[in-house]
Amino acid sequence: MSGRILYCATVDYHFKAFHLPYMKWFKEQGWIVDVAASGEIDLPYTDNKYNIPIQRSPFHSSNLKAYKQLKAIIDQNDYSIIHCHTPLGGVLARLAAREARKNETKVLYTAHGFHFCKGAPLKNWCIYYPIEKYLSRHTDSLITINKEDYKLVVNHRFKAGRIEQVHGVGVDTERFKVIEPTKKLELKKSFGYKADDFLLFYAAEFNKNKNQQFLIQSLALIKDEVPHAKLLLAGEGILLEDCKDLAERLGISHRIEFMGFRKDIDQILPMCDIAVASSFREGLPVNIMEAMACELPVLAVDNRGHRELISNNKNGWLLNEWDTGDFSKKIKVLSESGALRKQFGLKGREMILDKFSINKVMAAKSRIYKSHMEGRGEKIWAVH
Repeated sequence: MSGRILYCATVDYHFKAFHLPYMKWFKEQGWIVDVAASGEIDLPYTDNKYNIPIQRSPFHSSNLKAYKQLKAIIDQNDYSIIHCHTPLGGVLARLAAREARKNETKVLYTAHGFHFCKGAPLKNWCIYYPIEKYLSRHTDSLITINKEDYKLVVNHRFKAGRIEQVHGVGVDTERFKVIEPTKKLELKKSFGYKADDFLLFYAAEFNKNKNQQFLIQSLALIKDEVPHAKLLLAGEGILLEDCKDLAERLGISHRIEFMGFRKDIDQILPMCDIAVASSFREGLPVNIMEAMACELPVLAVDNRGHRELISNNKNGWLLNEWDTGDFSKKIKVLSESGALRKQFGLKGREMILDKFSINKVMAAKSRIYKSHMEGRGEKIWAVH
């Protein structure tokens, strides 16, 4: 059965980064694939691309214009499925699709980590929770990507037609994989590092949530004890200069490489020794999954997304407290034990292959899609 699907998110890069395999899958089924988001990226597997001015802030005036444009797009096209992502993309698309649902258009929303969650600020619950609960009644499939979010919407009786869970967007385990020791040394040399440099890696936007300052402060505590440790920080963002200033004040600017936006993470990760993560909130972090696929042990601070991926003493360590001293001690232990790093790394890749590979996630998501593609499908409650 051929049809037409509209993907919607706040920015178009979201689809380039996370959803191309699924867009390709629809094209292989003979479907027309449209995308509505802010941005002018030329996306593959796309028939029609609509640049609409969605803004991340829920109170930005441009979102009203984006809503009107999105509603016109939906009203003018006979979409079988609308699949929306990101908070604002999800809000605007579900509001704009209310009339279309009366004509049996199916609306799917993937929550990539609710802003309201255990430990989240009260204002997040006051703003985002009532919006998401209301919009759930305009959602045919509400797809969560971690256990905590799944249990939350079930326990709080969200009114979506189906509440489902999949393991994120999937990791390409052929692209992200371990390399031979000799190749690792060659890569280090090609990037300007020494053979005995101990490389810590974190890829994330420089913002308050990602909290790179914590990593910089932790490294500063062991700058003399682990003299060859270097922290590689990939990404851009509003707090980048603040982090550079902090590294300078702590006397470790020469031990940190601010790598900027990178398209070669699959080349950088295999040469590194451990992955670190410091964010306050995550849904199911792709950067951690990619590191695990490359057999890197992971050292992270506790949040719901990290809990989904990291098991203490199996594939790394998950710290309950925001304690730079404890975090730095764990870095030191890992720097001194190649055997432990290897043990954790092997288990991490095993976990990715078992649940989080692109093939496993594709199987789960295609089941959800097919249930809406042919005769609107039988009722499904959860996919794990």
